[in-house]
Amino acid sequence: MTVTTGGCQCGAVRYRIDQALENAHICHCRMCQKASGNYFQPLARTPKAKFSVTRGEIGWFRSSDIVRRGFCRDCGTPLLFDVIDRDTINVVLGALDHPEAVKPTFQCGSAEKMPWFGGLDTVELSDDETAWYAAVAPSNHQHPDHDTEQWPAEKRS
Repeated sequence: MTVTTGGCQCGAVRYRIDQALENAHICHCRMCQKASGNYFQPLARTPKAKFSVTRGEIGWFRSSDIVRRGFCRDCGTPLLFDVIDRDTINVVLGALDHPEAVKPTFQCGSAEKMPWFGGLDTVELSDDETAWYAAVAPSNHQHPDHDTEQWPAEKRS
């Protein structure tokens, strides 16, 4: 059985999916842009019966009459896209513990896709990237990409 885990940036919400994800895609629609705070939102589907929250509670925003969006109430991480009357739910791929394991197979919402999206690979890389990440690493409060018994591991002041 394929098991996939994921959760929010702060670790307040963790989840488990007991099946391989399906229908992996990138949505460029304006609603997904706003919900993710990004130019697109990567999503994949699973039956609701195979999805379970293992820590915390998901917050919900009703983005339309038929869709609600799940997120962490503590850190704001987008987690879910739920068409309310369906028996499936979509997870936001960036919140998976191993997002590299799920490759999108199609794109939708193309009318609102950024016109320069296809050229992102040609955008210049930062010269100070290594130094920046090295400076941030010692004070990183992000939950690790795996389940933990307790988080934060020790209480911070």
